[in-house]
Amino acid sequence: MVEQRPALKGLLEQIVEIPFHPLADSLLIDPTRTHDAPSEEFRTLRTRLNHMQSQQGLHTLVVTSPSPAEGKSFAAANFAIAQSQLAGSMTLLADFDFRRPIVHNMFNVERSPGLTDYLLGKVPLHEAMRKVQGTNLVVMPAGESVVNPLELLNLREVGQLLEDLPSLFNWVVLDSPPLLFAADANLLSTISDGTLLVVRIGHTTIDSITRAMQSLSHDNVVGIVVNGARRGELYSKYTYYHTYYTPGEDKDAEEQEREADN
Repeated sequence: MVEQRPALKGLLEQIVEIPFHPLADSLLIDPTRTHDAPSEEFRTLRTRLNHMQSQQGLHTLVVTSPSPAEGKSFAAANFAIAQSQLAGSMTLLADFDFRRPIVHNMFNVERSPGLTDYLLGKVPLHEAMRKVQGTNLVVMPAGESVVNPLELLNLREVGQLLEDLPSLFNWVVLDSPPLLFAADANLLSTISDGTLLVVRIGHTTIDSITRAMQSLSHDNVVGIVVNGARRGELYSKYTYYHTYYTPGEDKDAEEQEREADN
């Protein structure tokens, strides 16, 4: 992690804790059932991204998709849960989708106070966050509805926040709007370390993937998550991570993660 800024010291101790009581249809992985097939898939994603982090200082990650209903929030939330299961790996899941926020529903918490409330100066940062009891996971819901999401994201405070948060969190996971739906994700990608693209089998077209990639001003896509595979192909309703690592690199990354778990 980067050096902690004075303004953030003591922040984690001030965050209110909440129980892990997700909605039944949220499809969040169960932190207590780490060997279920869905958990294993996100552990694989975690291993690969942690290996990339060790190579290139990856801490702030935008999770987006070409179009709506392709599973970006599902992937962002479950990656954050999987990441927070590692000892000492404080993880923040922040809902930057001010247009159609869903993270608060998935975790069964209030939408406000949240990120927009903090950016508008209505609450201090710790009041915009919730810490999930017994985990290393902190959730920051979107906050109250705003009429100018893109203008709010253009505030200097957003860039400063993303620069400061890695001093507290090993991973800062940003759930953002779809790339072809709004300019928000493109903007966020320019001030973040990496972008993870989520696509859905039977829904996302090659053309939309191409257009989404071309829409990014900053070439920092670290991978693609393919969502919605049928049982027998991969795992029903869950994800598979496509990467370009060699088998030797995968093995090294998995060994590093096992050491971190011990």
